[in-house]
Amino acid sequence: MQILGQPLNRIDGRLKVTGGARYAGEFTAPGMLHAALVESTIGAGQITGFELSEAQAMPGVVLIITPQNAIRLGGQNGAPQTVHAPLLQDMTVYYNRQHVAVVVADTLDRALAAAASVRVHYQPGEPLTRMESVLDQAYVPKHFRNGSRSPDSRRGDPETAFSSAAVQLEATYTTPIENHNPMEPHATLAQWNGTKLTVWHSTQGISGTQTSFAALFGIDPTDVHVLCPFLGGGFGCKGNTWPPAILAAMAAKMVGRPVRLAITREQMFTSNGYRPQTIQKLRFAAGQDGRLVSMRHDGFSQMSMPALGEYSEPVALATEMLYACDNVAVTHRLVATNASLPTYMRAPGEAPGNFALESAMDELAAQLQLDPIEFRLRNYAEIDPHENKPFASKALRACYAMGAEAFGWSRRNPAPRSMRDGRYLVGMGMATSTYPTNRSPASARVSIGANGATLVQAGSQDIGTGTYTVMAQTAAQTLGIPLGWVRVQLGDSNLPKAPVSGGSMTVASLGPAVLAACQSVRGKLFDMARADRWQGASDQALNLANGAVVGPDGRIPIAELMAHRGMQAVESTAHAESGPEKQQYSMHAFGAQFAEVRVDPELGEIRVARYVAAFDGGRILNAKTARSQLIGGIVYGIGMALLEQTHVDEETGRVVNANIAEYLVPVNADVPPIEAFFVPNDERRSNPLGAKGIGELPMVGVAAAVVNAVWHATGVRVRQLPIRLEEIITS
Repeated sequence: MQILGQPLNRIDGRLKVTGGARYAGEFTAPGMLHAALVESTIGAGQITGFELSEAQAMPGVVLIITPQNAIRLGGQNGAPQTVHAPLLQDMTVYYNRQHVAVVVADTLDRALAAAASVRVHYQPGEPLTRMESVLDQAYVPKHFRNGSRSPDSRRGDPETAFSSAAVQLEATYTTPIENHNPMEPHATLAQWNGTKLTVWHSTQGISGTQTSFAALFGIDPTDVHVLCPFLGGGFGCKGNTWPPAILAAMAAKMVGRPVRLAITREQMFTSNGYRPQTIQKLRFAAGQDGRLVSMRHDGFSQMSMPALGEYSEPVALATEMLYACDNVAVTHRLVATNASLPTYMRAPGEAPGNFALESAMDELAAQLQLDPIEFRLRNYAEIDPHENKPFASKALRACYAMGAEAFGWSRRNPAPRSMRDGRYLVGMGMATSTYPTNRSPASARVSIGANGATLVQAGSQDIGTGTYTVMAQTAAQTLGIPLGWVRVQLGDSNLPKAPVSGGSMTVASLGPAVLAACQSVRGKLFDMARADRWQGASDQALNLANGAVVGPDGRIPIAELMAHRGMQAVESTAHAESGPEKQQYSMHAFGAQFAEVRVDPELGEIRVARYVAAFDGGRILNAKTARSQLIGGIVYGIGMALLEQTHVDEETGRVVNANIAEYLVPVNADVPPIEAFFVPNDERRSNPLGAKGIGELPMVGVAAAVVNAVWHATGVRVRQLPIRLEEIITS
């Protein structure tokens, strides 16, 4: 029975399409009240007072919370997934649309109306809104990658090698602020019972959310119960516990009743992080033989004022390891502005960093008059040159070859502006993808009943990627039962602890724990069968199939084994650690992206006409959900290349397109036929299931592939995202 790897439908699909799946904003509680945020109208300064009388007199208003009456919170040094400010703990305004008060009322409409009636008085300051104006004040991150590595690295002497190189490139690449817009905005329902807190919360990290609430309210984590059975998308913005969630719990504690706080679409642009603007300065050089001799990548990323925390966009990490080069230096710096705190956004660091890296590689290939794939192959890294370790596996050569064949790369005329389709300029571009294979400790519990019905439980969450389904497949495969016999329970902090769903590591982390728990259950059933009938039989001589232990001369139903012992079920809880593989190997997923564009030479309009991508994602556990991840990531990357940009008014610091009408994302008409596939690579060094993680990999390289295709079509080299029509028309 081969279940893992099959293109199976999601087991939670019917619930989602029929409305049976309940999200955080859909839960209710007896006596529930509603909360609404009041936001600042200045970009920097101090609050000097509030006028609350009009709002307090409105029907249904129960409480208005300001910094003057808010509960004092603690836990500033704990809970790493917590965003500690602004939580109404002081009167400072750090950015425009910062929440400065909370109104609680008996209906949502009344809460919103009263929030609009709150008047706030300020002593305004001068907001700093352009990071370009203060690059000279950039500073070294203090907690780069959560303190796991240095923000800077160096090997060899890149400056000397650059100065003497035959072919040189010195260029600056920029990416804009990009905002998360998952289908489900953030929502929290908080309910206190004495010192115990229950929250229904939209989160990518059940365990981290539990720790955050406990730290800030000074209670034991076991007194916090977090529930999140379904998520309507996260992409990183739900990885942290953001202030609105904490304010919902604060409001519930102050009024003594359950309170729900659901932020609006407009508030999504300032309440839960974003991908920060980056400015990346690259100095690359190569010899006439096409070998890289020097690579320097200096990354500057926008930050909030340091009082709000710290987040670094690690743009240069792929430059350290993707290509063989003896002389490499990378740096990361932060530039403080009056903006809210940035955060992880799908493929943080790799997506904007790879745009710069792979654009520069294309530019060097053009200078050398080399095919872009050939240039990359001449600099192919057989081992990780940064860590000086072998890769756990690397099928990137196969990605190049199979992707190029499927795309028809050989038909590309290398000269820019040389290919046409009627009046349209045609361009073909490519780029390399890479993303680290991550894994964290995780636990899971599995129980099988006498009738074979199996329950898999873990304090993880399904953010829309298919975790319910893949965990069910893992259990069904290991226990030899049909998929329909397995039920998976996630999204509950009372279940065995699991890590945040981020860094493309959910399957690689949780999967081994589920596998280990199933193997333990399997072993217990084998021991029972040996005791009853097959004394001395090895594990290899026994098997599980359709609710029975199968031995050398027949089968014993597990119902019979349990009946003999008066048991209703066999259960096991397992914990899976990361293991020593990180010390032994460099672990990454890889891919090759190919884009074909059509450009109107008169209007500058760019259309992606065709897209092909080949990926090394390790062992694929569900071909259908995996392909969905590839398509979604590529669409995400097309948006990054051509559409997505958050516009900030330079005078006030206010986001001026805080909606999904003016914040542009790809729609069906923008998306071409996409052929995305995996190259075979079933390696088990990274983790027992062999899964490398594919949630973020497919968007890495898309923007560069599109930009490189636009250059091939037009001869115009674009170094700033998104590509603007005027750059094409006026060049």
